[in-house]
Amino acid sequence: MRIGLIAPPWLPVPPPSYGGTEVVVDNLARGLQELGHDVRLFTVGESTCPVHRDYLYPAGVVPIGTSIEEAAHVLAAYEALADVDIIHDHTVLGPLLAARSGAVGPPVVTTHHGPFTPENRRIYADIARHVPVVAISRSQAHHAVGVPIAAVIYHGIDLDIFTPGAGNGGHLVFVGRMSRVKGVHRAVRIAHEAGWPIVVAVTIRDRAEQDYFAQQVEPLLLASDALMLDAPLKARLDALRGAAALINPITWPEPFGLVMAEALACATPVLAFGNGAAPEIVDDGVTASSLTSSQFHFM
Repeated sequence: MRIGLIAPPWLPVPPPSYGGTEVVVDNLARGLQELGHDVRLFTVGESTCPVHRDYLYPAGVVPIGTSIEEAAHVLAAYEALADVDIIHDHTVLGPLLAARSGAVGPPVVTTHHGPFTPENRRIYADIARHVPVVAISRSQAHHAVGVPIAAVIYHGIDLDIFTPGAGNGGHLVFVGRMSRVKGVHRAVRIAHEAGWPIVVAVTIRDRAEQDYFAQQVEPLLLASDALMLDAPLKARLDALRGAAALINPITWPEPFGLVMAEALACATPVLAFGNGAAPEIVDDGVTASSLTSSQFHFM
């Protein structure tokens, strides 16, 4: 089968450091190719995923989220993939274009990687009239009010890459974006309250994240802690495998949370607030422990 995958235009596939959607698309592309399918990926020119690749933009578009650049990207993608058997679109504007155009072309399915909000629920309700919409957790699907969800399909990870570690590095770890809703400052405080140093492996993408880091996270870091900015995969893997636990104190309904699955594959327990998809990924009291804000006076 000829399968077309459309990635967003913001980051290469796979991403050089942290990037959830792009990691998922990379896994899908490689996995489908290993199953014998002819995979064609529309991405950006910096991508290195080992499948046939097409692109409009040589590098990831900055700033992230600009509508004109995404529209140009998806228009070029649908033109390039016009002869495939099916398109799996991971953008927002792409499936809206497919649903609205009425043109004869390959069937399309889309996976929504972000939260369902009042604004994008209206968009996805329109998309779902013609394009099946896949959710990535039951929690995310629960928030898709008015949007028919064709299926809930959890993200997978490559277990040849994420392998168990000894957990003997003497530290806790946080991995993710430098965002307040991700709870980076809470992770640092929880680690210190428990008497552990913490490895903070993060990416900082915009001014708001820079300000959050400078004002609320950097002042908390001790000499015994380690800050890893835009760390490559191997460094993140070493941090995960060596950690006594991953701290994931999210305060928003995160649609999935790939880092929790990655930590569990590395035999690293997860300490998390039970928001979003966290209760679907971790087994409380077995592979993880649920935290509540009332346990910590500094939340």
